[in-house]
Amino acid sequence: MTLFKSRASLLFLISLAITSCQSEDKPPLPRYTSEYRGYAGTAQSGRSDARYFIEFRSRYALTYGHSYVIFGQLGKGGRPITQEVAGLAPASNDPAPYVLGHFVPVPAETGASDGDLEEEYRSASWRVKLTEAEYRKTVAFIRQLQAKSKLWQASVYNCNAFVAEIAQSMGYKAPAIWLRPQQFITKLREMNGG
Repeated sequence: MTLFKSRASLLFLISLAITSCQSEDKPPLPRYTSEYRGYAGTAQSGRSDARYFIEFRSRYALTYGHSYVIFGQLGKGGRPITQEVAGLAPASNDPAPYVLGHFVPVPAETGASDGDLEEEYRSASWRVKLTEAEYRKTVAFIRQLQAKSKLWQASVYNCNAFVAEIAQSMGYKAPAIWLRPQQFITKLREMNGG
């Protein structure tokens, strides 16, 4: 009976991973910036104190893509003058841990990965402007999340789940973690009126 349950659980996890990869990405989607929102429900039109940002982003990859956040300070004209990346991915450039991570948890890293800052790979994004207080609170949460996120598993705790936790800490709703990253970021923005 235990062997049957183990096999059934394995088949369920495999089917989740496979169904999440069935649709195709669209061409790059427009970049969205919410000019007046920080934390959910704190709309303040024309805020001049929103000198910081967080950008929920997805990019193309050889597989189904990757979701992550970029955060930092804005300069004149709304251009980033500092930026840092946080995301969850297998802690290796070798494809073996990535493939294995579709079946069992594998060691993870929570910083930038190859292609995160390259514009030609961006598939969707949603930038939210933040005040300094909102930014400090968000960065503190990201640091805590990075410290505790040691494992990646495609159908249980993946890059979308990591980004969803950040969004939820800000009071936003988050879509299902089994969407392709481009769909996940687009749906995240749409669910929250961005």
